[in-house]
Amino acid sequence: MEHPIRIMAPAAALLVSGVLTAGCAAPEPLPEVTQGARPSGPAASKGTQGPAAAAPSSATLGGAGSACALPVSFALAAKWEPEAIEDPENPEFAALTRQGPATVRCEVDAKPAGHVGYLRVWTAGKGPARAALEGFVKAEEKSTGVTYRETKAGALPATEVTYTVTDELLEEPKEERAFAVATPKGTVIVHLGGLDTAEHRAMLPAYELAKTTAKAL
Repeated sequence: MEHPIRIMAPAAALLVSGVLTAGCAAPEPLPEVTQGARPSGPAASKGTQGPAAAAPSSATLGGAGSACALPVSFALAAKWEPEAIEDPENPEFAALTRQGPATVRCEVDAKPAGHVGYLRVWTAGKGPARAALEGFVKAEEKSTGVTYRETKAGALPATEVTYTVTDELLEEPKEERAFAVATPKGTVIVHLGGLDTAEHRAMLPAYELAKTTAKAL
């Protein structure tokens, strides 16, 4: 079964988000989502999309006064809404907040921008970024087609991974990706999932914006 924190369907994603970011508060009504642009034509076919352009920036996450205290900062795409994970070290929620060596610290919701998905920021202990990212992906059940490459996140050396997971509700594979950087305060993993592959690809500009603007704090 896919890791519980992954987006399985819009309602499930909102339920998980409510548990992690709002404690025991009553869930808010399901918001209306206006669908954003989705890839079409040849780029929408599996495995044929080119590099995504970065999205316009609206704010910075991770720095002083931002929604989430993180070892890195990066620019957020317009209308994406960040929220810190409440009590991520609580063992009661370990199935939702832990994946391999990493603990989720922040999630950035794409619904206000018209997409169904999140950027999630995870942290792990000090060490090579690739080792932490490999442990993160290995803990993802039913991951296939895993490909790693060395790259840059801003000016920082980074490791990036692309892979697919099989969604049991949709009964089809969907693309996911993440990049990891090592900082003096530990490794940071920024992950992009999505309801399905089309949503994932539509959100790539926000992911690329985070990657190209990342800075260690």
